[in-house]
Amino acid sequence: MDHAARHADDARYRALAAHDARFDGRFFVGVTSTGIYCRPVCRVRLPRRENCRFFDHAAQAEGAGFRPCLRCRPELAPLDRHWSNQDACSILVREAMKLLDAPASWAFPESGSPLPALAQRLGVSDRHLRRVFEQDLGVSPLQYLQTRRLLAAKQLLTDTRLPVQQVALMSGFGSVRRFNAAFQARYGMSPTQMRPALRNKASTPAHRTTCTARLGWRPPYDVGAMLTFLATRQLPGVERVDSAACLYARTLSLRVDGTLHTGWLQAHFKPDANAVELKLSTGLQAVMPHVLWRVRALFDLDADPQAINNTLRHDFPGGDGLRVPGCMDGFELAVRGVLGQQITVAAARTLAARLIERFGQALSTPDPQLNRLFPTPQALAQTDPAELGALGIVRQRQAAIRALACAAFEGRLDLSDQADTPATLRALQQLPGIGPWTAQYIALRALRWPDAWPPGDVAVHAALGLSPLRGRLAEQSAALQADAWQPWRGYAVVRAWAGCHRSAHSASSESDLS
Repeated sequence: MDHAARHADDARYRALAAHDARFDGRFFVGVTSTGIYCRPVCRVRLPRRENCRFFDHAAQAEGAGFRPCLRCRPELAPLDRHWSNQDACSILVREAMKLLDAPASWAFPESGSPLPALAQRLGVSDRHLRRVFEQDLGVSPLQYLQTRRLLAAKQLLTDTRLPVQQVALMSGFGSVRRFNAAFQARYGMSPTQMRPALRNKASTPAHRTTCTARLGWRPPYDVGAMLTFLATRQLPGVERVDSAACLYARTLSLRVDGTLHTGWLQAHFKPDANAVELKLSTGLQAVMPHVLWRVRALFDLDADPQAINNTLRHDFPGGDGLRVPGCMDGFELAVRGVLGQQITVAAARTLAARLIERFGQALSTPDPQLNRLFPTPQALAQTDPAELGALGIVRQRQAAIRALACAAFEGRLDLSDQADTPATLRALQQLPGIGPWTAQYIALRALRWPDAWPPGDVAVHAALGLSPLRGRLAEQSAALQADAWQPWRGYAVVRAWAGCHRSAHSASSESDLS
């Protein structure tokens, strides 16, 4: 090991000793004396420095023969979303990792390997993809994918009472035999042995109406700002936000592999633990990995604050804990974006509430404030324009909503965070009533594009002190300032909306200098 690498590992050991949550998911430590790897926040006794090996990813630790810790549970760590705009190979690997992390990528296709399709999606050969993975991570794409599947299975075995066969299928394994063999080879125990090792089965009712899960984040995280943003936009019947209790709840419908799953969830923020505790109804248990993936996106749990703040802190002091609010459903977010064009947030919420009341499906939940599902693409695609007009929705937005719904229902428009962002932006702007601002807003919150930049945003222009300018001149001036914020312009937008730009705090001194 060279001097630089030894110095970096010494720094990681200090972070491990401090249980520093800022590094959670950024590295893992394998302990040679136990054969176990942990998160830096693990509360077990600190191992000796000479017994520690450090890894950037869980797949690397498992590839070196280490098993995941049953106490800190590496599957709960925030995912690695570190971004580099320097090294093209690193960018390729990170984009591939993002696709492989998604539950939609876990199932093997009929051809036997997802690698050719993944390489084609990224515009490279599968041989080149394998080469850059080995060069950057020291593991193959399939080894990385296997780790993601097994950690997902481990979480399902821990947090639910689902049968092992169902866990195997939900984790992307084609058969229980293959699942058992992979689990035994990697962890040295069978899936059924994992459950009593982690909790007392007898203490858990056999028939539960809910299941629980836990997800972590890297601090700083401004929980209050996230809940305030969601609270001002909450939809009656679909969402409920209790900022005092740090609680977000909502109904949800997900179509996975042709089957529709409906239910409700509650997310309870635990700021002291840097974690979100989730409760899911039984109707969503069968698609729990998909729900957890969307919750990560909704609350932006996998953001890398250190990298973002290094770029934005100079122009946005005080915004270190802000995240980009995502969504649980891209189509829902797109419809809400259309309804909010050129009107206030409150007016947009009123229109959305009418739309839900007229076209949303009723749903029974334990929470009387959660009683409807957001309308499906099929329901809105089949609406008569006059019905939308009766709700107070103007003609231009009627056409946009129906075009969105038809494109989503027919499968011509992917509004998930796995979508091809440039292609989706082009497709959105080809629909009637959707311009660059709305398309970029959808990219920011639904596609999870960190560099999204809604042009002509009045609130952003005001935050940047550009109110005296108008039209194209204001857009050009804002874009010029935003060049320095790439690839995090989307986070800059959120900070500008929150009034964190330095011009908002020192307007008088800025004017004196100019």
